Amino acid sequence: QVQFVESGGGLVHPGGSLRLACVVSGSIFSIFPMGWYRQAPGKQRELVASITSNDRTYYSDSVKGRFTISRDNAKNTVNLQVNSLKVEDTAVYYCNTGPPLESAWGQGTQVTVST
Repeated sequence: QVQFVESGGGLVHPGGSLRLACVVSGSIFSIFPMGWYRQAPGKQRELVASITSNDRTYYSDSVKGRFTISRDNAKNTVNLQVNSLKVEDTAVYYCNTGPPLESAWGQGTQVTVST
């Protein structure tokens, strides 16, 4: 069974940085692309970044140049370095495969950007 456990969120000021981490259990990690998604209050969940098994990356326009996704296949982890945070980045951040396994969403990690 696949499980995603996210961590690393917090409360930061605009311009701040965080490093989000996701540990993935199950045998899928080295096979599937992995993604970071976020859901802000009142909005649909959206993909912000993804990375393939051979390290090809994708970023949404809203985070390009500020967020960096990486993966460690030996540790079954996928990380998201988030820099130059903006108030509009406030959301719960989740990791999942890309496209996502709808039955396997984890609890996510809250990122709050506030003055």
